[in-house]
Amino acid sequence: MKNHLPVAIIGGGPVALAAAAQLTKREIPFVLLEQGTSVGASVLEWGHIQMFSPWEFNMDSAAMELLAESGWIAPPKEELPTGKQLFDQYLHPLAELDRLKKHIKTESRVIAIHRKGFDKMKTAGREQAPFEIVYERNHVIQRLEASAVIDATGTWKTPNPIGASGNYAAQESVYQSYIHYGIPDLKGALAKRYAGKTVAVVGSGHSAIHAILLLHELKLQNPETTIHWVLRKQTVEDVFGGGERDGLPARGELGTRAASLVKEGTVNIHTPFHIHGLEQEGEQLNLIGASSTIKGVDEIIAAAGARPNFSFIRELRYAADSSIECVPKLAELIDPNIHSCGTVRPHGEAELRQPEHHFYIVGSKSYGRAPTFLLATGYEQVRSVAAAIAGDWSSAKEVKLHLPETGVCSSSSRPKMALKAAGSCCGPSDTN
Repeated sequence: MKNHLPVAIIGGGPVALAAAAQLTKREIPFVLLEQGTSVGASVLEWGHIQMFSPWEFNMDSAAMELLAESGWIAPPKEELPTGKQLFDQYLHPLAELDRLKKHIKTESRVIAIHRKGFDKMKTAGREQAPFEIVYERNHVIQRLEASAVIDATGTWKTPNPIGASGNYAAQESVYQSYIHYGIPDLKGALAKRYAGKTVAVVGSGHSAIHAILLLHELKLQNPETTIHWVLRKQTVEDVFGGGERDGLPARGELGTRAASLVKEGTVNIHTPFHIHGLEQEGEQLNLIGASSTIKGVDEIIAAAGARPNFSFIRELRYAADSSIECVPKLAELIDPNIHSCGTVRPHGEAELRQPEHHFYIVGSKSYGRAPTFLLATGYEQVRSVAAAIAGDWSSAKEVKLHLPETGVCSSSSRPKMALKAAGSCCGPSDTN
């Protein structure tokens, strides 16, 4: 393979830009392809949400060094930014740096990645062939050759459906206009859509809890607002988390506040409830369960997590855990069937290495369907990967992970407990 070819970074979120910064510091050429109109396009979609982790854990070291050279002043490390603040104060200034900007292509939707002239079946000479990235920009199909590929596309664009078994519920695709996937801006542009309506929130993670709390604030101003919380778990108490023991206080507070609302009877709880289908009755929807129905719903907020999209790397030799769809070597550390948190030891290039030489899946996509990714984890991943691409194997192997010291974790074989270890943290994805 020709060494002068750039590294292709797919995605334009925080981890992708961290990869760009790490490669820039090592003077390795790269091209970053982002399908949105700007970097951080997905972050802006949850810009109204406050993050659980403070600035200290949301900025990459190499990126901060490059920004500091331009006179940038870092925000207070202890403050909790919103997604919009993360974009305005960090991602946008980083992408505007001359050393990065000229290598960033926005509105570039990747269609396929393969070895040039090779499908995934062919082996002889494979590692010597460059990667070829096929992407659409300005309605024109273009091709880019690369020496390595870093897939940092995340999972935001592929939210989980509301169906009980991981597939779309019957008629879910028909009634998309009733469904918002993620957390809507209930304090801003979308408040009128939900005020005074009957709203069903589907999900059991912190995103669902966040949506419930925002709806409650809306209900205080518009008492006609009715809130249904639809969960597959056996009891709602299973979702409240560690409260004061949580290593990220803002996250622990969410569970505590939600527990209070449930105790007060402000929220209608449906658990366990397995959604099989939707049906329209007048202007409203009915949620059809296995043995009961929730009737008269005006709006559905689907906060059931997300999953990775592997369609565009189909002709690469990649590996993913069969259940979590994460990078295989991370599965035992983040499997929610074993852990209620992301108890993750420091890991880097060695754990992320794929069967396809010089192809890496990083960031929240490396966690597959597990909802416990933190940005600091992704930053260490790409630091190690960039070192490996540069041939600096001692740096690539020396992985360290600085995370909040305390998390609350439980497993199927032990009661809830506090974990005190650098590199142990429980928390949902910072993209909620």
